[in-house]
Amino acid sequence: MEIWFSELHTSNVKLSVRIDKQLFSGESEYQRIDVFESQEFGKFVALDGDIVFSEKDEFIYDEMVTHVPMAVHPCVKRVLIIGGGDGGVAKELLQYTSIESIDVVETDKLFVDVCKDIFPEVACGLLDPRVKVYYDDGLRFLRNKREEYDLIINDSTDPFGHTEGLFTKEFYGSCYKALKSDGIMVYQHGSPFYDEDEDACRSMHRKVYRSFPISRVYQAHIPTCPSGYWLFGFASKKYHPINDFKPEAWKKLKIETWYYTANLHMGAFMLPKYVEDLLEEEEKE
Repeated sequence: MEIWFSELHTSNVKLSVRIDKQLFSGESEYQRIDVFESQEFGKFVALDGDIVFSEKDEFIYDEMVTHVPMAVHPCVKRVLIIGGGDGGVAKELLQYTSIESIDVVETDKLFVDVCKDIFPEVACGLLDPRVKVYYDDGLRFLRNKREEYDLIINDSTDPFGHTEGLFTKEFYGSCYKALKSDGIMVYQHGSPFYDEDEDACRSMHRKVYRSFPISRVYQAHIPTCPSGYWLFGFASKKYHPINDFKPEAWKKLKIETWYYTANLHMGAFMLPKYVEDLLEEEEKE
């Protein structure tokens, strides 16, 4: 008997993955957590029925939210990760010796515990002495922070449910205040391909564009994301992701990657015309 996991990407489209077995199923006060094992994607996690990462493609997301800002900012010492309870982003950041501290703010302790147990090769990013995990709401954690971080990475899931507050105008304003005078914020921007996702994508860009003097969007191909096409946002008080990008300096660091390269960095900001049009429309309003 074959068992399949299906995730609805829209009311008319779904991604189905044949699974070998279910490794975990549980419900916290925030969400349902399921972990499956599959031939195609290896082990993967679904929160409330949506895949959040898999062994096969998690490196793409983690590298793109980490190395893009790290190759632009000349000296990142203090980092805040909102979400990131799987430890993948922290693991990528720990390759940089300049980083002194990483604060991870995750709402759901059960999610962290499950990742530590089933994905130790990813969750190892939470075990380094430079990393401190706070179990708190990201927006509440940010409200009292002033000019503390060089980099903020919003690694939360989607703008619905218990993470909805992490996609509001207040949240982006709080991020701005928590960043130092030359700080950078990177966040997941969703996928603009399906009509059902376009409004959230537009709303996000509109809010960030009005909160930061520099706001750009970049892209990556992630197979388990809706349509396989994902956007990220780069917002900064000072640094431009292309004009202030120092590829040779980054290459000298000898950072190990599977997806990100200095050439890819430049290309990631070259967006399809329909995405450019969508973003420009929100900038004009």
